[in-house]
Amino acid sequence: MLTDRERIERQKQNPSLIGLHRALSRLNSTVSIMNTGAHPDDEHSSLLAYLRLALGMRVVIACSTRGEGGQSTLGPERLGALGIVRSREMEEAARELDADIHWLGHGPCDPVHDFGFSKNGDQTFARWGEERTVERLVRAYRTERPDIVLPTFLDVPGQHGHHRAMTRAAETALRLAADPTAFPEHMSEGLKPWAVSKFYLPAWSGGGDTYDDEVPPPLATLLIEASGVEPATGASYDHIGEWSRYYHASQGMGRWRDQPRKDWPLHLRHAVTGAGNEASIFDGLPTTLAQLGEQSGVSQTVVDALATADTCIAEAIDSFPDASRISKALLQAARSIDEALAAGNATLLDLHGHRLERTLSHIDTAIFAAQGLAVRAVATTATLSPGTQGLLTLHTGGGASLNVDLHLPEGVSATRQPGADDQIIFALAAATDAPLTPQYTPAWSSMGGNGDAFAEISTEIDGRLVKMRVDLEEPLSLAPAHSLVLSPNAIILPLDAKLRQWDVKAQGTEAHIDFAAPEGWSVDRRVGGFHVKAPASMAPGLTVLTPMIDGQPAMRVTPIAYPHIGRSAFRGAETLSVLALDLKLPTGAKVGYAGGGADRVGLWLHRMGIDVTELDETAMAGDLSAFTTIVVGIFAFGIRKDLKAATSRLRRFVENGGHLVTLYHRPSDGWNPAETPPLDIEIGSPSVRWRVTDPAAVVNILMPEHPLMIGPNKIEASDWHGWDKERGLYFPARWHEAYQPLLSMNDPGENPLQGALISAEIGKGRHTHVSLVLHHQLDKLVPGAFRIVANLIQPVGH
Repeated sequence: MLTDRERIERQKQNPSLIGLHRALSRLNSTVSIMNTGAHPDDEHSSLLAYLRLALGMRVVIACSTRGEGGQSTLGPERLGALGIVRSREMEEAARELDADIHWLGHGPCDPVHDFGFSKNGDQTFARWGEERTVERLVRAYRTERPDIVLPTFLDVPGQHGHHRAMTRAAETALRLAADPTAFPEHMSEGLKPWAVSKFYLPAWSGGGDTYDDEVPPPLATLLIEASGVEPATGASYDHIGEWSRYYHASQGMGRWRDQPRKDWPLHLRHAVTGAGNEASIFDGLPTTLAQLGEQSGVSQTVVDALATADTCIAEAIDSFPDASRISKALLQAARSIDEALAAGNATLLDLHGHRLERTLSHIDTAIFAAQGLAVRAVATTATLSPGTQGLLTLHTGGGASLNVDLHLPEGVSATRQPGADDQIIFALAAATDAPLTPQYTPAWSSMGGNGDAFAEISTEIDGRLVKMRVDLEEPLSLAPAHSLVLSPNAIILPLDAKLRQWDVKAQGTEAHIDFAAPEGWSVDRRVGGFHVKAPASMAPGLTVLTPMIDGQPAMRVTPIAYPHIGRSAFRGAETLSVLALDLKLPTGAKVGYAGGGADRVGLWLHRMGIDVTELDETAMAGDLSAFTTIVVGIFAFGIRKDLKAATSRLRRFVENGGHLVTLYHRPSDGWNPAETPPLDIEIGSPSVRWRVTDPAAVVNILMPEHPLMIGPNKIEASDWHGWDKERGLYFPARWHEAYQPLLSMNDPGENPLQGALISAEIGKGRHTHVSLVLHHQLDKLVPGAFRIVANLIQPVGH
């Protein structure tokens, strides 16, 4: 449940007059556009702000993944949990644009997921499946019925392979969406073929710090000039686009520009009516209700009704902010559209029925806004478990007779309860066999009706039943009754370690827990947890012990909370993993770990048995000489201001005999090539050129006898087996001559890169810069990663 301050903040952010103005602006056009991309934050935010808020287009963002394979500058969420964060960020970003979302992928267990990076569409489709991706886009076209499709990026060398795949699939899907013989299962689901009228490509390069398009963009056939400001806010459309991008905070998005961007060149690649010379993006498209009738060969009655609806809508828009005049004009517009629908022929209904129905929904929402009928839906708890109960209260403000139709998760029932005049209360009950709600919803609508629970509100105004969908202030979900947290939930076991038994804490639930343990293992209950004992002799490999609750594998529900996206949670199986491996630890290592929250390397060092101390701001300003090695986590110089202030102290630490290990940073992460590292290191840009994305790429050890390659573990070919996602990112392009490159690797068809691991003796100490994706391999329990990390943290002279 939201706090008082959170409710106040939400109310402050949503002035009623801005809401009314935007509800009316939806009625300016009958045209819709779909912007396709691969990740949350790929959308053309500023352009979409102009198309939606200035031109009145309906905007749909079609996104193939949840961004779960990326990184976060906010906190520890990775993989599925990061997918939850970025999905919520995308929803809030879409809310700022008054746009809808159509998801193609549904989390890390879905074939269409974010697996990190690829350099071309073929590599991407090898994971996603090209036919599967195209089918999902065809479904999106047939479901959303966009008039225009605009991919975010070009399918050209130098671009992210996920982007290239989506652009290729978006173009392939054009023909198939209109073909009634393609994917006939769609028709059995109630969908119909749909012909997209226009397909544009961006007529500008998608290059920058990350990408470097190898071919020039196509010639512009149309220039969108997003001049002026939105009347309701007085903000430029580019600034509103950045308001939207602000919500992609896990990716560090949101930029202020004193001079907002105004020009957006587009290239018309396909058009049903032929390319021609366009004066407007609307050329050849029906933008008004009256034009729908003119295209459909309908009776004069329908033509007149639609023309009348246009006139009434124009009157309502011109009447802003006079609520009474707006409501009167919109009610008449709705009656005229009803008349057109009743008298329309099959052609009108087939081609444009969705536009008329959507316009009616927009009218209803605008009437609710004009009437001041704000409804707030609050559940006493954001989660129910099978067999539990709760309350759902709709705060109506009184003064109107409202009907409520609740849409609830499967297995949840509602019973109306007595309440005050300004409240409608329902008792909720989840059946004992109610299924858990999906973690990734397939769509999000700017018109409400989102999540697994929402309310449809209706009331009669001047003889017309007006409807609106209301989302709960916090989404309601069905979650497991128990959340088990094992500590630790992963144990690193060197084969020569004498210790073969551990105490494991069990927290979060009082339920009875059983373990499905392999032969030779024992798990005994202890106060607060369990005592786990491994066999005396073990071969290298991973053993997974599964805790069971009520005969089912236990789950961990991890809360997620950030101010810009509110509260949510991620649930996943909780297991106890034991990785047995040939691992030797460096002698005498005392490690200080300075992380920014973007990796868990400090945790893994502790679980390896290393003497490690987390270095907060106070510790970084203190005596560093107690440590033999200091490890700086990924992105940390960009996240922690105290690290930037400590660069001179870190230099002295190295010169006095310490070993500084820096994990990869982007050029934008506070990395000054001449000031951040002890000696010059320039991170390669654009980064697409300076990474190796194939996790199975051959790794050549350039200096096999280098101290970091031979002790305490001799790094061999087997240490590079089983890597996940990629080899390395953000490789240096140039470095001081004191640094020695220790590794060489490359993606297929590319020249070898030598910046994955470089190290230099400086004064009495050493600096090692690591661009390998080690933190992810540790999370994935890849044996070689632990052996490599053990070598990297060794004290100087060992």
